[in-house]
Amino acid sequence: MRRFAFTDAWLVDAPVDDVAATLVDLEHYPRWWRQVRAVAKLGPDTAWVRCRSTLPYTLDLVLDAVSRTPPVVEVAISGDLDGFARFTLTPDGGGTRLDFAQEVTVSGLLVPASYVGRWLLVWNHHRMMAGCREGLAARVAEPR
Repeated sequence: MRRFAFTDAWLVDAPVDDVAATLVDLEHYPRWWRQVRAVAKLGPDTAWVRCRSTLPYTLDLVLDAVSRTPPVVEVAISGDLDGFARFTLTPDGGGTRLDFAQEVTVSGLLVPASYVGRWLLVWNHHRMMAGCREGLAARVAEPR
């Protein structure tokens, strides 16, 4: 198995509660995060998610909520990736600072790809998170 760890931080011009509400509403991710192609609710705290960033490979994931309450919004990830993704939300002026952390191991077809093209998988993840930053900022700016 190959392990990947990612961190990122950025600011969103919206209050913590609005950002958290958007992040825990998995069913609506495809509306604002272009790389999230499909979401199906499997239970109150579980969803099946299909993601595809720039590379021609679609991830099949199951996300289980670990924490839905700020300051920490976290999911356990299983499927093509196993691990977790966590957003820590902190008030910053009138907006929110998001500190993102993800640690996963890859499985399936991603294992050989992770040895040959680790740099390419990391680049693809950065493109995925750029979509999150852009989409989240636009989503929380929409009138409610």
